[in-house]
Amino acid sequence: MFHKEGQKIILISFFLVAIIVLAAHYYIDLNWLKLLIQCTAVVFLIIILQFFRNPKRNVTKSFDEILAPVDGKVVVIEEVEEKEYFKEKRLQVSIFMSPINVHVTRYPASGAITFSKYHPGKFLVAWHPKASEENERTTIVIKTPKFGEILYRQIAGALAKRIVNYANVGDSAHQGEDAGFIKFGSRVDLFLPLDATINVKLNQKVIGAKTCIASLPIKDEDR
Repeated sequence: MFHKEGQKIILISFFLVAIIVLAAHYYIDLNWLKLLIQCTAVVFLIIILQFFRNPKRNVTKSFDEILAPVDGKVVVIEEVEEKEYFKEKRLQVSIFMSPINVHVTRYPASGAITFSKYHPGKFLVAWHPKASEENERTTIVIKTPKFGEILYRQIAGALAKRIVNYANVGDSAHQGEDAGFIKFGSRVDLFLPLDATINVKLNQKVIGAKTCIASLPIKDEDR
């Protein structure tokens, strides 16, 4: 299953590869060169197909958990000052997506969209410390029943040239459902309440709509 954001690119790539394969077959006499060109074209098509794949994720929705919004590797877990919306300290969890990861953004929690804003910007490498504030990005805030407001930010990387965001203010977010797409290498930051319990570690690989990033703190009466 492929994401709708890749339909045009997939069709164009398919026709280009078909033309290259046929042209090599009819116009190149050297067998090794013909095979090399055809194999390279097919590999290119496979890369495009795998990049825009959109695996179905069956989600058991929970108001008590924040799920990973994307597939990737956890590169930041720290307490920071969130300057755009909360203007106060929050727990930041950042997930880096390489070009081989699934690049669908999924809602990390269910609730109401209270803020959604696009920012044009630079294309620093996604793991750069200033990428969260200087790169092209979108900021989305979800008001959840139990965590209060949480924020996630789609950040373009050095290769990403388009961020797609489906979240509009007033919409309902449903945990695990498609929230957008970032093309060709990127990162997503989560900003959570300080009392949230973080359930992942640095360098841990996470799966969008599957891995629990954070849960509610354990109360004394539950110990």
